[in-house]
Amino acid sequence: MSLLPVFNIGNFFQGTEAEKVNFGREIDSICKNTGFIALQNHGVPKQIIDNVWNDTQDFFCLSMKEKNKIKPPFEGYPYGYIGLGKEALAASKGVVTPTDLKESFNGGPLMKPKGITDPDALSFCYADTIWPDKPDTFRCSWEAYYNEMEKLAARVMIVFTYALGIDSDFFAKYIDNPISALRALNYPEQKMGVEENQLRAGAHSDYGSLTILLPQEGSTGLEILSPTNVWESVPTVPNTFIINIGDLMAMWTNDRWVSTLHRVVNSGSKRKRQSLAYFHQPNWSAEITCLSSCLGHNEEARYPTTLSGPYLMEKFKSTNK
Repeated sequence: MSLLPVFNIGNFFQGTEAEKVNFGREIDSICKNTGFIALQNHGVPKQIIDNVWNDTQDFFCLSMKEKNKIKPPFEGYPYGYIGLGKEALAASKGVVTPTDLKESFNGGPLMKPKGITDPDALSFCYADTIWPDKPDTFRCSWEAYYNEMEKLAARVMIVFTYALGIDSDFFAKYIDNPISALRALNYPEQKMGVEENQLRAGAHSDYGSLTILLPQEGSTGLEILSPTNVWESVPTVPNTFIINIGDLMAMWTNDRWVSTLHRVVNSGSKRKRQSLAYFHQPNWSAEITCLSSCLGHNEEARYPTTLSGPYLMEKFKSTNK
Protein backbone atom coordinates (compact mmCIF):
# COMPACT_ATOMS: atom_id res chain seq x y z
CA MET A 1 0.00 0.00 0.00
CA SER A 2 1.22 3.51 -0.84
CA LEU A 3 2.38 5.63 2.09
CA LEU A 4 -0.17 8.26 1.06
CA PRO A 5 -3.01 6.57 -0.88
CA VAL A 6 -5.37 8.88 -2.77
CA PHE A 7 -9.10 8.64 -2.03
CA ASN A 8 -11.73 10.27 -4.23
CA ILE A 9 -14.45 11.34 -1.79
CA GLY A 10 -16.60 12.76 -4.59
CA ASN A 11 -16.85 9.32 -6.16
CA PHE A 12 -17.87 7.89 -2.79
CA PHE A 13 -20.86 10.19 -2.40
CA GLN A 14 -21.91 9.69 -6.01
CA GLY A 15 -21.70 5.90 -5.70
CA THR A 16 -24.35 3.29 -5.11
CA GLU A 17 -24.76 1.76 -1.67
CA ALA A 18 -22.73 -1.27 -2.72
CA GLU A 19 -19.97 0.98 -4.07
CA LYS A 20 -19.91 2.94 -0.81
CA VAL A 21 -19.42 -0.32 1.11
CA ASN A 22 -16.45 -1.17 -1.13
CA PHE A 23 -15.01 2.32 -0.65
CA GLY A 24 -15.45 1.80 3.08
CA ARG A 25 -13.34 -1.35 2.97
CA GLU A 26 -10.62 0.65 1.22
CA ILE A 27 -10.66 3.32 3.95
CA ASP A 28 -10.66 0.69 6.69
CA SER A 29 -7.50 -0.85 5.23
CA ILE A 30 -5.78 2.55 5.03
CA CYS A 31 -6.71 3.48 8.59
CA LYS A 32 -5.42 0.16 9.90
CA ASN A 33 -2.09 0.83 8.16
CA THR A 34 -1.19 4.50 8.73
CA GLY A 35 -4.40 6.52 8.83
CA PHE A 36 -2.94 9.05 6.34
CA ILE A 37 -4.91 9.72 3.14
CA ALA A 38 -4.71 12.23 0.29
CA LEU A 39 -8.31 13.40 -0.20
CA GLN A 40 -9.20 14.16 -3.81
CA ASN A 41 -12.32 15.73 -5.35
CA HIS A 42 -13.10 17.25 -1.95
CA GLY A 43 -15.45 19.99 -3.16
CA VAL A 44 -13.84 22.92 -1.30
CA PRO A 45 -13.88 25.93 -3.68
CA LYS A 46 -10.42 26.92 -4.90
CA GLN A 47 -11.14 30.61 -4.28
CA ILE A 48 -11.78 29.98 -0.59
CA ILE A 49 -8.50 28.05 -0.32
CA ASP A 50 -6.58 30.74 -2.20
CA ASN A 51 -8.03 33.54 -0.07
CA VAL A 52 -7.09 32.03 3.29
CA TRP A 53 -3.71 30.91 1.98
CA ASN A 54 -2.81 34.39 0.74
CA ASP A 55 -4.06 36.13 3.89
CA THR A 56 -2.18 33.82 6.26
CA GLN A 57 0.99 34.23 4.21
CA ASP A 58 0.62 38.00 4.44
CA PHE A 59 -0.01 37.76 8.18
CA PHE A 60 3.20 35.85 8.84
CA CYS A 61 5.13 38.45 6.83
CA LEU A 62 4.08 41.19 9.27
CA SER A 63 6.54 42.56 11.82
CA MET A 64 6.85 40.84 15.19
CA LYS A 65 5.45 43.99 16.79
CA GLU A 66 2.32 43.68 14.66
CA LYS A 67 1.89 39.92 15.21
CA ASN A 68 2.42 40.21 18.95
CA LYS A 69 -0.57 42.54 19.18
CA ILE A 70 -2.73 39.41 19.09
CA LYS A 71 -0.65 37.07 21.24
CA PRO A 72 -2.56 35.17 23.96
CA PRO A 73 -3.39 37.38 26.95
CA PHE A 74 -2.06 34.76 29.39
CA GLU A 75 -0.31 31.39 29.41
CA GLY A 76 -2.60 28.56 28.35
CA TYR A 77 -4.95 30.71 26.27
CA PRO A 78 -5.47 28.68 23.09
CA TYR A 79 -6.08 31.28 20.37
CA GLY A 80 -4.32 34.15 18.66
CA TYR A 81 -0.67 34.36 17.60
CA ILE A 82 1.72 31.89 19.21
CA GLY A 83 5.34 32.75 18.42
CA LEU A 84 8.56 30.80 18.26
CA GLY A 85 9.68 29.04 21.40
CA LYS A 86 6.18 28.58 22.82
CA GLU A 87 5.27 24.98 21.96
CA ALA A 88 6.89 21.55 22.05
CA LEU A 89 4.53 18.96 20.58
CA ALA A 90 6.63 15.97 21.64
CA ALA A 91 5.65 16.78 25.25
CA SER A 92 2.16 15.44 24.49
CA LYS A 93 3.87 12.03 24.34
CA GLY A 94 5.92 12.65 27.47
CA VAL A 95 9.14 13.38 25.54
CA VAL A 96 11.22 16.38 26.57
CA THR A 97 12.68 18.37 23.66
CA PRO A 98 13.57 21.98 22.85
CA THR A 99 10.62 24.03 21.63
CA ASP A 100 9.46 23.60 18.04
CA LEU A 101 10.74 25.89 15.28
CA LYS A 102 7.40 27.31 14.23
CA GLU A 103 4.91 30.09 14.77
CA SER A 104 1.15 29.89 14.38
CA PHE A 105 -2.16 31.68 14.27
CA ASN A 106 -4.94 29.77 15.99
CA GLY A 107 -8.71 30.08 15.93
CA GLY A 108 -11.53 28.12 17.50
CA PRO A 109 -15.22 27.46 16.89
CA LEU A 110 -17.07 30.28 15.20
CA MET A 111 -20.16 29.96 17.45
CA LYS A 112 -20.93 29.10 21.07
CA PRO A 113 -23.82 26.61 21.26
CA LYS A 114 -26.75 27.49 23.50
CA GLY A 115 -26.72 25.76 26.84
CA ILE A 116 -22.94 25.46 27.27
CA THR A 117 -22.23 26.20 30.95
CA ASP A 118 -19.08 24.18 31.70
CA PRO A 119 -16.53 26.81 32.83
CA ASP A 120 -13.63 24.86 31.32
CA ALA A 121 -15.39 24.71 27.95
CA LEU A 122 -16.17 28.42 28.02
CA SER A 123 -12.65 29.46 29.05
CA PHE A 124 -10.84 27.04 26.75
CA CYS A 125 -12.32 25.86 23.46
CA TYR A 126 -15.04 28.52 23.39
CA ALA A 127 -12.67 31.34 24.30
CA ASP A 128 -12.73 34.23 21.84
CA THR A 129 -10.41 34.05 18.85
CA ILE A 130 -8.15 37.12 18.81
CA TRP A 131 -8.25 38.53 15.29
CA PRO A 132 -5.49 40.52 13.55
CA ASP A 133 -6.19 43.93 12.02
CA LYS A 134 -4.06 43.05 9.01
CA PRO A 135 -4.72 41.84 6.37
CA ASP A 136 -8.15 43.47 6.50
CA THR A 137 -9.76 40.45 4.77
CA PHE A 138 -8.19 37.94 7.18
CA ARG A 139 -11.19 37.14 9.37
CA CYS A 140 -13.56 36.81 6.41
CA SER A 141 -11.32 34.40 4.52
CA TRP A 142 -10.49 32.44 7.69
CA GLU A 143 -14.12 31.92 8.65
CA ALA A 144 -15.08 30.87 5.11
CA TYR A 145 -12.32 28.25 5.12
CA TYR A 146 -13.19 27.06 8.65
CA ASN A 147 -16.81 26.51 7.60
CA GLU A 148 -15.69 24.45 4.60
CA MET A 149 -13.44 22.33 6.82
CA GLU A 150 -16.28 21.67 9.24
CA LYS A 151 -18.50 20.47 6.39
CA LEU A 152 -15.73 18.37 4.84
CA ALA A 153 -14.89 16.74 8.19
CA ALA A 154 -18.55 15.76 8.65
CA ARG A 155 -18.51 14.14 5.20
CA VAL A 156 -15.34 12.21 6.03
CA MET A 157 -16.97 10.96 9.24
CA ILE A 158 -19.80 9.54 7.13
CA VAL A 159 -17.20 7.71 5.01
CA PHE A 160 -15.76 6.35 8.26
CA THR A 161 -19.12 4.80 9.19
CA TYR A 162 -19.00 2.68 6.05
CA ALA A 163 -15.44 1.67 6.88
CA LEU A 164 -16.51 0.60 10.37
CA GLY A 165 -19.79 -1.07 9.39
CA ILE A 166 -22.03 1.17 11.52
CA ASP A 167 -25.06 3.37 10.78
CA SER A 168 -24.21 6.26 8.48
CA ASP A 169 -25.57 8.80 10.98
CA PHE A 170 -23.77 7.32 14.01
CA PHE A 171 -21.26 10.14 14.50
CA ALA A 172 -23.76 12.96 13.84
CA LYS A 173 -24.75 13.38 17.50
CA TYR A 174 -21.09 13.53 18.53
CA ILE A 175 -20.07 16.27 16.09
CA ASP A 176 -23.07 18.60 15.79
CA ASN A 177 -21.20 21.18 17.94
CA PRO A 178 -17.55 20.27 17.35
CA ILE A 179 -14.83 22.10 19.27
CA SER A 180 -12.48 22.05 16.30
CA ALA A 181 -9.50 24.39 15.93
CA LEU A 182 -7.87 25.76 12.80
CA ARG A 183 -4.16 26.55 12.84
CA ALA A 184 -2.07 28.38 10.28
CA LEU A 185 1.50 27.17 10.78
CA ASN A 186 4.63 28.91 9.58
CA TYR A 187 8.07 27.32 9.78
CA PRO A 188 10.50 30.20 9.17
CA GLU A 189 13.56 29.92 6.97
CA GLN A 190 16.36 28.37 9.00
CA LYS A 191 19.35 30.68 8.80
CA MET A 192 21.11 29.48 11.96
CA GLY A 193 21.88 26.18 13.64
CA VAL A 194 19.34 24.42 15.83
CA GLU A 195 19.56 22.81 19.22
CA GLU A 196 20.03 19.08 19.63
CA ASN A 197 16.73 17.20 19.07
CA GLN A 198 14.99 20.42 17.99
CA LEU A 199 12.54 19.99 15.11
CA ARG A 200 10.07 22.17 13.28
CA ALA A 201 7.37 20.07 14.95
CA GLY A 202 8.22 17.31 17.41
CA ALA A 203 6.89 13.78 17.07
CA HIS A 204 3.25 13.62 18.12
CA SER A 205 -0.12 12.19 17.27
CA ASP A 206 -3.16 14.41 16.81
CA TYR A 207 -5.72 14.48 19.58
CA GLY A 208 -9.17 14.39 18.02
CA SER A 209 -11.19 12.47 15.46
CA LEU A 210 -9.34 13.58 12.32
CA THR A 211 -7.10 16.31 10.93
CA ILE A 212 -7.40 18.03 7.55
CA LEU A 213 -3.99 19.35 6.50
CA LEU A 214 -3.21 21.65 3.60
CA PRO A 215 0.58 21.70 3.19
CA GLN A 216 2.43 24.15 1.00
CA GLU A 217 2.62 22.60 -2.45
CA GLY A 218 6.00 21.01 -3.11
CA SER A 219 7.09 21.37 0.52
CA THR A 220 9.08 18.73 2.37
CA GLY A 221 9.69 17.81 5.97
CA LEU A 222 6.48 16.03 7.05
CA GLU A 223 7.28 12.48 8.14
CA ILE A 224 5.24 9.64 9.63
CA LEU A 225 6.39 6.64 11.61
CA SER A 226 5.62 3.77 9.26
CA PRO A 227 4.20 0.38 10.35
CA THR A 228 7.77 -0.93 10.12
CA ASN A 229 8.87 1.69 12.70
CA VAL A 230 10.81 3.78 10.17
CA TRP A 231 10.38 7.52 9.64
CA GLU A 232 9.24 8.12 6.07
CA SER A 233 8.55 11.33 4.14
CA VAL A 234 4.96 12.16 3.23
CA PRO A 235 4.65 13.58 -0.30
CA THR A 236 2.39 16.45 -1.25
CA VAL A 237 -0.24 15.61 -3.86
CA PRO A 238 -1.57 18.59 -5.87
CA ASN A 239 -5.21 19.56 -5.33
CA THR A 240 -5.70 17.31 -2.32
CA PHE A 241 -5.91 17.59 1.44
CA ILE A 242 -4.00 15.22 3.70
CA ILE A 243 -6.34 13.51 6.15
CA ASN A 244 -5.11 11.66 9.21
CA ILE A 245 -6.98 10.17 12.13
CA GLY A 246 -6.34 11.20 15.73
CA ASP A 247 -6.26 9.70 19.21
CA LEU A 248 -10.00 9.76 19.82
CA MET A 249 -10.68 7.81 16.64
CA ALA A 250 -8.10 5.24 17.73
CA MET A 251 -9.95 4.99 21.07
CA TRP A 252 -13.32 4.68 19.33
CA THR A 253 -11.96 1.78 17.26
CA ASN A 254 -9.98 0.09 20.07
CA ASP A 255 -6.77 0.72 18.08
CA ARG A 256 -8.14 -1.05 15.04
CA TRP A 257 -7.23 2.28 13.42
CA VAL A 258 -3.92 3.92 14.25
CA SER A 259 -3.26 7.48 15.33
CA THR A 260 0.15 7.62 13.73
CA LEU A 261 3.12 9.52 15.11
CA HIS A 262 4.28 12.28 12.76
CA ARG A 263 6.69 15.20 12.82
CA VAL A 264 8.15 18.00 10.71
CA VAL A 265 11.92 17.70 10.40
CA ASN A 266 14.67 20.17 9.55
CA SER A 267 16.55 18.00 7.08
CA GLY A 268 16.28 18.69 3.38
CA SER A 269 14.99 22.15 2.60
CA LYS A 270 15.55 24.86 5.20
CA ARG A 271 13.27 27.23 3.33
CA LYS A 272 10.19 28.78 4.86
CA ARG A 273 7.30 26.27 4.98
CA GLN A 274 3.64 26.90 5.65
CA SER A 275 0.54 24.79 6.20
CA LEU A 276 -3.06 24.97 7.37
CA ALA A 277 -4.30 22.33 9.80
CA TYR A 278 -7.93 21.85 10.82
CA PHE A 279 -8.20 19.66 13.92
CA HIS A 280 -11.67 18.14 14.02
CA GLN A 281 -12.72 17.51 17.61
CA PRO A 282 -16.05 16.02 18.74
CA ASN A 283 -18.39 18.03 20.97
CA TRP A 284 -17.00 19.11 24.34
CA SER A 285 -19.06 16.59 26.30
CA ALA A 286 -18.92 13.76 23.73
CA GLU A 287 -18.22 10.44 25.43
CA ILE A 288 -15.78 8.40 23.36
CA THR A 289 -16.46 4.73 24.07
CA CYS A 290 -15.15 1.78 22.08
CA LEU A 291 -17.45 0.76 19.22
CA SER A 292 -18.93 -2.70 19.66
CA SER A 293 -18.10 -3.42 15.99
CA CYS A 294 -14.42 -3.02 16.86
CA LEU A 295 -14.43 -5.61 19.64
CA GLY A 296 -13.60 -9.20 18.81
CA HIS A 297 -14.97 -12.23 20.65
CA ASN A 298 -14.19 -11.87 24.38
CA GLU A 299 -12.11 -8.77 23.62
CA GLU A 300 -12.24 -5.87 26.08
CA ALA A 301 -11.96 -2.15 25.45
CA ARG A 302 -8.43 -0.87 25.83
CA TYR A 303 -9.50 2.59 26.96
CA PRO A 304 -12.00 3.90 29.47
CA THR A 305 -14.74 6.22 28.25
CA THR A 306 -13.04 9.53 27.46
CA LEU A 307 -14.59 13.01 27.33
CA SER A 308 -13.57 14.88 24.20
CA GLY A 309 -13.15 18.39 25.64
CA PRO A 310 -11.20 17.66 28.81
CA TYR A 311 -8.93 15.30 26.86
CA LEU A 312 -8.14 18.05 24.35
CA MET A 313 -7.51 20.63 27.09
CA GLU A 314 -5.11 18.34 28.95
CA LYS A 315 -3.11 17.64 25.77
CA PHE A 316 -2.92 21.32 24.82
CA LYS A 317 -1.64 22.35 28.24
CA SER A 318 1.08 19.68 28.14
CA THR A 319 2.65 21.13 24.98
CA ASN A 320 2.65 24.87 25.71
CA LYS A 321 5.52 26.54 27.52
